[in-house]
Amino acid sequence: MKCRYFSLAALAVALAVPGQAAAKSGDIRFKLLATYVAPDGKIDDVKLDLIGLPAGTQTKADDNVVPTVAIEYFVADNISLETIAGVTQHDVVGRGGLAGAGLVSDANIVPATLTLKYHFGKEGGIQPYVGAGPSYFIFIDEKPGATAVALGATRQKMNDTLGFALQAGIDVPVNDRGLAVTFDAKRYFLRPTARWFAGPTEVLRTRHKLDPWVVSAGAAFRF
Repeated sequence: MKCRYFSLAALAVALAVPGQAAAKSGDIRFKLLATYVAPDGKIDDVKLDLIGLPAGTQTKADDNVVPTVAIEYFVADNISLETIAGVTQHDVVGRGGLAGAGLVSDANIVPATLTLKYHFGKEGGIQPYVGAGPSYFIFIDEKPGATAVALGATRQKMNDTLGFALQAGIDVPVNDRGLAVTFDAKRYFLRPTARWFAGPTEVLRTRHKLDPWVVSAGAAFRF
């Protein structure tokens, strides 16, 4: 598992001070986060198999921890739009008939996401929220894993994929100047397709249930 750890010194500013005004229409909130990404990655369907996958073949993508940022705009007092920015990197390994096989190496993913959120809670207090919206996962510079290369694969490609995200979280005020501690969880639903090539010939095509959990914690600053 590849992990990039992100220092959140702002979380050390610690004791909540009551009296922070709730976010209002037109406010902008910037969030600095440490994010744990836990994808599934199992095979949902085999579309093409010219290599003869062993019976019981399955796959799993590894987890990662990365820094992310989020920008939130309040279109009304309790309603906001939020987008996130970050890059997460994953390998895909075999399970079952291909247990331990390295299939995909260093797949960098940009999870472009826009959610519409509704905020609950009393003014000046803790603000839980729920949200939902579309996501578009962009895959960058992925390569065949070591086992796939040994079997003759020369190139591997994951297709960019449109999906959907559900979201829930909580903002806890720290002072009366717009600083808060924030906790957020998203569940994505998407089905990317993976392709392996030997020279110019496509030899394997599989559809995957990626469906990652994305859990974040950090500091929020309102402007």
